[in-house]
Amino acid sequence: MTGALALRLAALALLLAFLFDPAAFAPVFAPLAQHGAPAIYSQASLLDLTVSHLRIVALATAASAVLAITLGILVTRRAGAEFLPLSRAIVNIGQTFPPVAVLAVAAPLVGFGEAPTFIALFVYGLLPIFENTLSGLQQVSPAVMEAARGAGMGPWRRLWEVELPLASPQIFEGVRLSTVIAIGTATIGSTVAAKGLGEVIIAGLLSDNTAFVAQGGLVVGVMAVLIYDAMGAAERLLLRRLGVLAD
Repeated sequence: MTGALALRLAALALLLAFLFDPAAFAPVFAPLAQHGAPAIYSQASLLDLTVSHLRIVALATAASAVLAITLGILVTRRAGAEFLPLSRAIVNIGQTFPPVAVLAVAAPLVGFGEAPTFIALFVYGLLPIFENTLSGLQQVSPAVMEAARGAGMGPWRRLWEVELPLASPQIFEGVRLSTVIAIGTATIGSTVAAKGLGEVIIAGLLSDNTAFVAQGGLVVGVMAVLIYDAMGAAERLLLRRLGVLAD
């Protein structure tokens, strides 16, 4: 076992231990709680908040990936090339308007809770996946494509058996990046009553309790690192099975 892997496993074990029994870590956070304030957030289960946080991230990232990859494929086809500027304008909306602004617009339209948070994360996650999909597909060697045509492959077969496998490393990297961004950004969902770890951070800020802020921030940060690494490992395994990455 490498040192890096051992460190990640230790971080995962500590994270799970904290989520399942946060009270056991009260002495760790007690120095950050002032004026007799509680050291551990107890208004809601930290485990439940974490699950809700990850669920909205997973749903929004999956929706972003479906649309962004579809658009990336469309604009790299001859028939859809003219839609590239429009597609870029669509996926850039999330970067033009900050998530807080998207929440402010979405909440009056769809109500409070998870819906506006989903919309904000969905819009914000489009750009990394779209640009990586576009870049990956455009970098497929013309010689490889010509060889595929010479082998009698039609357009759809070339897409599924040649282009997407070769572009998949960049596509997966875009999805990983979008996921990590969403994990951090989802904390603002608590401002519109969505369940998540932002609830802990906001409670700490409102009550001037640094212990709560540290708990929410640490859980979000550790999760982002561990999930990014786990997705990378899953990506390498899948690419080996596709024959894109050598063993």
